[in-house]
Amino acid sequence: MKLNVGIIGGAGYTGGELLRILINHPFVTVAFTHSKSQAGKPVWATHTDLLGDTDLKFSGEDISVLLAQEGLDAIFLCSGHGASATFMAENEISDDITIIDLSTDFRDEHDDFVYGLPELQRERIQEATRIANPGCFATSIQLALLPLAKAGLLHDAVQVSAITGSTGAGQALVPTTGFTWRNNNISIYKAFTHQHLTEIRQSLTTLDPDFTHAINFIPYRGDFTRGIMANVYTPFTGTLDEANELYHTFYANHPFTHVSAASVDVKQVVGTNKCFLHLELHDGQLLITSVIDNLTKGAAGQAIQNLNLVLGLPEDTGLRLKAVAF
Repeated sequence: MKLNVGIIGGAGYTGGELLRILINHPFVTVAFTHSKSQAGKPVWATHTDLLGDTDLKFSGEDISVLLAQEGLDAIFLCSGHGASATFMAENEISDDITIIDLSTDFRDEHDDFVYGLPELQRERIQEATRIANPGCFATSIQLALLPLAKAGLLHDAVQVSAITGSTGAGQALVPTTGFTWRNNNISIYKAFTHQHLTEIRQSLTTLDPDFTHAINFIPYRGDFTRGIMANVYTPFTGTLDEANELYHTFYANHPFTHVSAASVDVKQVVGTNKCFLHLELHDGQLLITSVIDNLTKGAAGQAIQNLNLVLGLPEDTGLRLKAVAF
């Protein structure tokens, strides 16, 4: 029997990525995808890669009617930061419906939401009905640091330099997402103040309550559309072999995070739910390179991974996706 899911805010990048994966999920039926701006239009008219894959149309009817339909199992909230909190305040949602929010609104775990990074707290996610999906930069950076935090080996400040594609800024056109500005260009934004720092520290202190050091994060806008590369380094007193063993052991039972002996690049993971990590040791500094797709492992793919966990399905169901790679 298939499970019925709905998408609120389905016209944006994350909504499109959810649809791309969910329409091929063996145990899911998309009951509706709601969009005020695209109501009544075919989904493929907005997400043009879905032409021929689905006959769904964007729904514009009252959300309360959609939420009240019989047999609805889960909803994804993709309407943007701030909109999810408003949605939750304005709508009565049955306790039988799983809610997965892709905004920043509930990542501090208030109102019974559980922070949805499976590599950090898979067991809690399996018991939850309200999931706060992690941010994209936060996912990449946390996966680079969780093994060190778990082992109590973060003894000093953490330095992070990370670059993301233009889709990380969302679909709304602003000067820094247009082709003429992005092409052949790179820039820094929100240095040391990026909003994802809060959830990164929250997760690290979950594993190591004594961690109080600085996380110095310099984010970059890249001249490409999808993907994140984060280069993270911090002092480490062991050998490279010891570091690799620590990371291999930590991620041994997690199907999407892999440690590579060779250098990694963004094209290896774009279009997939994977995170690839590569470790190097230089003069006592452990460098961890982490690459993910910001729209998949950094958003929609991880949201579906969380749905699988909540519903008792194998974690990788519908998510064995292949990168283009070249």
